[in-house]
Amino acid sequence: MSISGVTSEHKRNTNPRGRPAAAEAADIRAAILDAAEVLFAHKGYAAVSVREIAKAVKVTPAMVHYYFGSKLALLRQVLERTLEPLAAAIAQMRAAGQAPATEIAHLLLSTFSEHPSLPVLVAREVILPGGVMQQHFLEYLAPRLGGSLPAMLEKEQAAGRVHADLDPQVTALLLLSLCAFPFVARDLAGPALGINYDDEGLRRLERHVERILLEGFAP
Repeated sequence: MSISGVTSEHKRNTNPRGRPAAAEAADIRAAILDAAEVLFAHKGYAAVSVREIAKAVKVTPAMVHYYFGSKLALLRQVLERTLEPLAAAIAQMRAAGQAPATEIAHLLLSTFSEHPSLPVLVAREVILPGGVMQQHFLEYLAPRLGGSLPAMLEKEQAAGRVHADLDPQVTALLLLSLCAFPFVARDLAGPALGINYDDEGLRRLERHVERILLEGFAP
């Protein structure tokens, strides 16, 4: 994933194309989030400065602070930009009373395909010891993301769509791992295993995950 650039017109806060100021601001904000997502994921939160993020987007550090307040607040919004909609989609599936494992996997894989740096970022700053977002994630996001999957899988078991012998908690962990780890391992999976992450490669990944779920989860 490349870091999106912002033109010098943004830096000068002009609007030569006549676009509404709100649209210009939304573009700048999105570009900062995109750049921060990639840099935080691949270098680590502690190693990345606001100045480096601003340089990647061709804006000033003051503009980054204007939109986000602090580097930590920026990291939080990078995560929430993608994980909040994911949590909402999971909630809709839960409310519908039917959540096939393949549909959960499709949702996760689609999200990670659009934001391939996100699983790496979550691994760095949430899962590994010392992650600066670990507590925030546990309190505000985990209950609505992976934490909600065991109950959904239990309902699938009760409906006879998931094997009754499977432990819902362990099964939820394995489902998350199947979908997230290929992106965490992306930098090695390509050269070491010859896996492609283009559109066809991602479709192939989803087909394999779906087959594992259908053959391993089904009663």
